[in-house]
Amino acid sequence: MGVDSRHICTASGVADAAAPSDCSSKVAARPASHPTAPVAEDEVAETAGFKPFDWTMDDVRKAVPAHLFVRSTARAMSYLARDVAMAVALWISALRIDSICAYARETRVFPFDNAWGPLILKCSLWLVYWWFQGLVFMGLWVIGHECGHGGFSDHQWISDVVGYAIHTSMFTPYFSWKISHHRHHMNHASMENDEVYVPHTRSEYKIPEPSDDGPNYDEYLGDAPVYTLFKMVLMQLFAYPAYLIYNTSGQREYPEWTSHFNPNSVLFKETQRTAVVVSDIGVAAALWAFWMACQKWGTLTVAMYYGVPWFCVNHWLVLLTYLHHTDPVLPHYRANVWTFARGAAATMDRDFLGWHGRFFLHGISHYHVAHHFFPKMPFYNGAAATEHLKAFLGEHYFYSDKPVFRALWDNYNECQFVEDTGDIVFYRNREGKSVREPA
Repeated sequence: MGVDSRHICTASGVADAAAPSDCSSKVAARPASHPTAPVAEDEVAETAGFKPFDWTMDDVRKAVPAHLFVRSTARAMSYLARDVAMAVALWISALRIDSICAYARETRVFPFDNAWGPLILKCSLWLVYWWFQGLVFMGLWVIGHECGHGGFSDHQWISDVVGYAIHTSMFTPYFSWKISHHRHHMNHASMENDEVYVPHTRSEYKIPEPSDDGPNYDEYLGDAPVYTLFKMVLMQLFAYPAYLIYNTSGQREYPEWTSHFNPNSVLFKETQRTAVVVSDIGVAAALWAFWMACQKWGTLTVAMYYGVPWFCVNHWLVLLTYLHHTDPVLPHYRANVWTFARGAAATMDRDFLGWHGRFFLHGISHYHVAHHFFPKMPFYNGAAATEHLKAFLGEHYFYSDKPVFRALWDNYNECQFVEDTGDIVFYRNREGKSVREPA
């Protein structure tokens, strides 16, 4: 299955997958009452049936020091200023790419011929710009996301002004998204009520129940690798705008064409419709500014400096949220056994892009478990809170250091559907098998 680098880390540093020693230097000591033997992931279903915990949110909150919940507007503003400064510095640097290449052509500093050397340099510099500017833009989007939760400042109006400005500049309807995202947090990992990444069921794919004669899962789930790759690319580039416009990957019980831009959508209460209209006005103004920029400087120029980094935001956002909530070892709950605490724990911390993810993306994937338990906790305290949560949650803390693009490929293929019955369900793969089962 290619799962050697995924771990279900416990607070003693033990992992329920191969290479348990990788966790030993990363986590604090765990109470001795928890199991301590490492379990390979392909043995989980046979040796470690999943048992949900009974802790309440009060229990979990007591495990995290109170000072980690304190928000500092000044500190949050410093991160915002840092990200804006990096975006401006990168833009100014990109303005000089042509002059750098011209200098390289005149001085013949490359061991290539006079045409290819500067061209290779130019392409390389633009790729560097797009990589880092895409990460900086994504980091700014994350700050807007924190504003939506109220984690940016104790003053909600400050959070909303900052969040509205950031998200609007990236064509995200701030208040509309804030409302639906809050509902996602309140119902995370609920098969009936979660907003996004709700697993498909066996019956939705019309797959017969297992029997001696089948089913032949390849008839229902089999795709050529090239076609799978094509679908993944479409998902990475367009899934987020499609979600906002017509609820792609959202709650399937909603009517067709449910939209974040429609104030009369089932997503919103009547009292929230004005906020949706304000969001729509902001996005419309941003689109007008984008169109005016294209008229003044040219569509290609605007696309090079802004369009490609914006597509990078779509890509990173879909990738990190998909991997937060989609993995063969993560449980999903039905109403009989779902609780907020169980749902909050059913997400995956990941070593997402290493230091790039921690620095540019503000650790949104490294410390996502803490974020789901305490969405109003300031993001800069996520690392410290995670250490306490590891020690408390033990085997119910999920972590992976698998490279993210490999994780995307593996999970896209391994996470196909869940069963129609059962209070706790796990994803099944293209062969109808799961790596975990309820106890």
